[in-house]
Amino acid sequence: MAKCDLVAAREDDNIAWVYCPSFGAAVLFAVLFALSTVAHIVQAFRFHKKFCWTIIMAGLWETAGFAVRSYSAREFRGLGHFIPQQLLIILAPLWTNAFVYMVAGRMIHFLIPEKKVVGISARRLTLTFVMCDILSFLIQGSSSSLMSSNNHSTVKIGIRIYMAGVGLQEFFIVLFTILAGRFQYLMNRIDLANPCPYPWRRLLYTLYAVLGLITVRIIFRLAEYTDGEYSHVASYEAYFYCLEALPMIVSLFLFNIVHPGIVLVGPDSEFPKKAKKTKKGKAREKMLEEDPNGTTVSMDAL
Repeated sequence: MAKCDLVAAREDDNIAWVYCPSFGAAVLFAVLFALSTVAHIVQAFRFHKKFCWTIIMAGLWETAGFAVRSYSAREFRGLGHFIPQQLLIILAPLWTNAFVYMVAGRMIHFLIPEKKVVGISARRLTLTFVMCDILSFLIQGSSSSLMSSNNHSTVKIGIRIYMAGVGLQEFFIVLFTILAGRFQYLMNRIDLANPCPYPWRRLLYTLYAVLGLITVRIIFRLAEYTDGEYSHVASYEAYFYCLEALPMIVSLFLFNIVHPGIVLVGPDSEFPKKAKKTKKGKAREKMLEEDPNGTTVSMDAL
């Protein structure tokens, strides 16, 4: 076990820690995330929700991140274990964020008769925001190796890229929250005429709460690097656990308590699968053509 020496760390290019990481705290959160993940796997099978693989991925990445962090806390020196734990913990919340978008899209599809909000279909809305989340994922992921570099100028570039990524993520969250508010307005009107038998408000408020927790985490990350890699916030691990780890584990537990499966019930709660055209079907389409009068004529009849 390598001894934590912060004075030597400033001069050692193989040490990226700016504080002495807690082994016990890392193990505790690894266990908590593992428990929530196991519960999500069980619930995904219980409610028959295939799209829950997204929140399971969030839990797996968090669990792996804190497990590696616990090892790194004992082996203070070395970037081989520091970079993976940083990358996993930084990117895991984006899986949770994507899950929120996927749940909300299915709620719109299932509960709104028109299956759309502000003229945008539920499927397209979900796809758009998930793609935006992937964009944030790629930007933030590309910054991790730069932030762990031995070169301070490279680290600064990595920090700027990362802050741009989380800033973009928050922009999408704000935009999505506005659309979610519109969905809530429509559902309130529908509920007055024909009360919904499913606890949609409870699930929607859970989505709001999770987005709020992700926002707390984003604000922390922005504050962490505002003054560079050795800022006050970045230099104390307590901030990390209170404003990063805690909001994320609460988010996962909230979805354990208020699972989307209690609202999204039955086959109509899922997006319909797009029919795949068989070779025979495609061949038949080619055999059909329009006559001058606009009637459909089969080539087999000619």
